[in-house]
Amino acid sequence: MARLNLLEETRFEKLPVTVFPNQEEASIAVANRIAALIKNKQEKGESAVLGLATGATPVKVYDELIRLHKEEGLSFKNVITFNLDEYYPMQPDAEQSYVYFMNRVLFNHVDIDRNNIHIPDGTLPEEQIHDYCLQYEKKISDLGGLDLQILGIGRTGHIGFNEPGSAPNSGTRLVTLDDLTRRDASRNFGGKENVPTKAITMGVGTIFKAREIILMAWNGTKAQIVKKAVEGAISAEVPATYLQLSDNVEFILDKDAASGLTRFDTPWLAKDCVWDQGTIKKAVIWLAKTLKKPILKLTEEDYNNNGMAQLATEKGPVYNINIEIFNLIQHTITGWPGGKPDADDSQRPERALPKKKRSVIFSPHPDDDVISMGGTFIRLADQGHDVHVAYQTSGNTAVWSDDTLRFIEFARDFSKAMNLDTETLDKVYNDTREFLDRKKPNQADIDEILTVNGLIRKGEAIAGARFAGLPDKNIHFQNLPFYDRAKYAKNVSTEDDIIQTMKLLEEIKPHQIFAAGDFADPHGTHKVCFDILKEAITRLRETEEWTKDCWLWLYRGAWHEFEIHEIEMAVPLSPAEVIRKRHAIFKHQSQKDTPVFPGDDAREFWVRAEERTAETAKIYDDLGLAEYESIEAFVRWKFDEEV
Repeated sequence: MARLNLLEETRFEKLPVTVFPNQEEASIAVANRIAALIKNKQEKGESAVLGLATGATPVKVYDELIRLHKEEGLSFKNVITFNLDEYYPMQPDAEQSYVYFMNRVLFNHVDIDRNNIHIPDGTLPEEQIHDYCLQYEKKISDLGGLDLQILGIGRTGHIGFNEPGSAPNSGTRLVTLDDLTRRDASRNFGGKENVPTKAITMGVGTIFKAREIILMAWNGTKAQIVKKAVEGAISAEVPATYLQLSDNVEFILDKDAASGLTRFDTPWLAKDCVWDQGTIKKAVIWLAKTLKKPILKLTEEDYNNNGMAQLATEKGPVYNINIEIFNLIQHTITGWPGGKPDADDSQRPERALPKKKRSVIFSPHPDDDVISMGGTFIRLADQGHDVHVAYQTSGNTAVWSDDTLRFIEFARDFSKAMNLDTETLDKVYNDTREFLDRKKPNQADIDEILTVNGLIRKGEAIAGARFAGLPDKNIHFQNLPFYDRAKYAKNVSTEDDIIQTMKLLEEIKPHQIFAAGDFADPHGTHKVCFDILKEAITRLRETEEWTKDCWLWLYRGAWHEFEIHEIEMAVPLSPAEVIRKRHAIFKHQSQKDTPVFPGDDAREFWVRAEERTAETAKIYDDLGLAEYESIEAFVRWKFDEEV
């Protein structure tokens, strides 16, 4: 019976999928499979031929293989490797090259024979690449093919660098990279314009010849493309769907990458559900959005025809379900994000007491506060709460070089106008100009530039916070050390960041904390900042009584909002408040027009923010709730329920 239930649950999935709680456990499982293959081959006196991948996805797999080598004696002397791809053109000693990457994350730490390492050569003249690729294929064939190929998946659905349009029988070749792929790589190259437009990659047909294929994917940024690859139709537009044709493939995912699969996202379509309030709320909202009907107009027929007959039978009549969910959503809406004084708060998202709350907004970058929750920020201040803002990092990497020079030139000219000594400023200016003239892509800036950039962002943040209504004493700049350390090293310690955050919290003793809740990128600044804050609060909860009455609210950034079923506090903004928020964002002049790191979205930050909150308001309206100009949304983090 258990097997039948599993088949029912996974019936939308067209290939085997294994889901782990997190990428650490998944990576260890993959590493153990690789280690078992190597040992098995060693016992037979044979070579283990591995196809390896690059990027962030396999790094923890390589970490575990290194540990197995150093602590448990796993030898790589019988291992032969073939990497999937390499940028073209690319020098092997460049930091962005996959030769450099593989040496850093694996080969320099194990006993592999260097003659057994094969990585596509990005230095060849283009006219030699065709023959080189044929030889690359021949080397694999002469060894009897790949025993195991590990893969990641790009957001275009590429495997290796087989971009949309690749043929299922394609071999190793030179390809042109998709624009999205180049945008995703832009941080490593110091801008998309520095990312090569081409690459040498193993073909889909080459990958298919492996006796075993494991595709790995972690975090929520991969959820939608994983769903297409696993449940979608086979299409050249998503090359990973070709893996559905293989009998030797398995997708290994963490729970976030798997979250878009039907069995997790809309489980009522795949199996019988345990209908708790959260699942009912999600299902009813999904049904209303799917049918484009207000919640209170959903009928029993709608439930029965859309996979929700079980809910109607067990919890109906459906109109009662509709009313319950409508009221739950209605109760998320509040014009009092700090709680409404002298009011019944039993159906409100925030407590009425104390009337005047100490609130602290943690902003990972110097503009996340006003971009993400500027309207709520302003309203908290307007309603008389003791609001603080803590800027967790300097944001000193995200300033254009011409802005840097402009501010140094201003300081130098001001000094001259005031008859002050300019010798030091002249030297800083000349050193900066000289450095910028010869700066290589993604090269770390000199200290003088980072200092100036940090001061630019600090000045903008002060202006934005003052505009929102804060006195200077309530504006805090943490400049958490991890941010600068992470520019030069991976897996940096955050202990001093945690201690600093604890001291600030002990000083303020807030009743409310607002923090960025963008967790899709586990290595991104937002997630690291949240983890520091969470650990600081967790430690304080062991000894500090005030923490028991401190609520933590999460907000999202400019790119995407919480799903409607997740929202626990929705703060509506009037047209006038939207304009005030816009003006607060405008104080961040260095980020206006075109920011250094714009992401996938070409819109300015203030436009993204306004359209995102307008979209949230529109969904509330479509569900049958009141029509608002804009809504900022929050989810409460509950430490006592944390898993």
